[in-house]
Amino acid sequence: MKSVPLKAFPRAVQKHRGPLKQLRSNGRVPAVIYGRQTAPQNLEISAREFGDLIHHHVSENLLVDLSIENDARTKRLALVQELQRHPIDGKIVHVDFHEVAENEKVTVQVPVETVGEAAGVKNSGGVLEHVLFKLKVRCLPKDLPEQITVDVTALEIGKTIHIGEITAPQGVEIIGDRKIPVVSVAAPRAEEEVAPTAEAKGAGDVEMTKEKKEEAEGEAKAGEKAPAKGEAKTAEKGAEKKAEAKPAEAKAEKKK
Repeated sequence: MKSVPLKAFPRAVQKHRGPLKQLRSNGRVPAVIYGRQTAPQNLEISAREFGDLIHHHVSENLLVDLSIENDARTKRLALVQELQRHPIDGKIVHVDFHEVAENEKVTVQVPVETVGEAAGVKNSGGVLEHVLFKLKVRCLPKDLPEQITVDVTALEIGKTIHIGEITAPQGVEIIGDRKIPVVSVAAPRAEEEVAPTAEAKGAGDVEMTKEKKEEAEGEAKAGEKAPAKGEAKTAEKGAEKKAEAKPAEAKAEKKK
């Protein structure tokens, strides 16, 4: 990876948030640089200049030649170790630089990108699954790749590309278990279950008809046991006449 120049300025440590807010409103981003051989130093950089550098790179892995105002060393080689962004607008609010040496290997996470169209996707409708999105690599700063590309053109359904099968760029060592999957092609998803068939619906209709028939029979039996109002009154009058006739029959028997 080729280093790019970046201007930085010393920054006084502030305990309150007010000065940092003012710093960002003036188009500056607070930063810090640290390394094994130097003490951490607080800096500030131009938000616009640094934003342009990030915009023109594939990933946020950036190697810079940092020139700090009034510093004893003209340039300091550093990697962008971490970027902090605002959770709402995504603007960069803080940058961590890790100072490195040209002849000293560094360990960095590098993004993985796929190229080509997998045969299992193109010919059989499979689904390309990106399992691992970053790989840990170790190399000299000048050999650091912005990303690692994986060709998936020959990948059939049920096949997987593992870490051990990826060819690293020259001078780069990929770190990690060789059996860990990076990219695979899965079989197409099974079709959703079909709605109930007409035969199933017919069976349901028969059951409903049977239920209605039983309800109708129940209502008919209830109608037989409960006579109409007119019939009930006639029966009551008949019972009363029979009751009046019984005393008269009893008196006639006594006279005899």
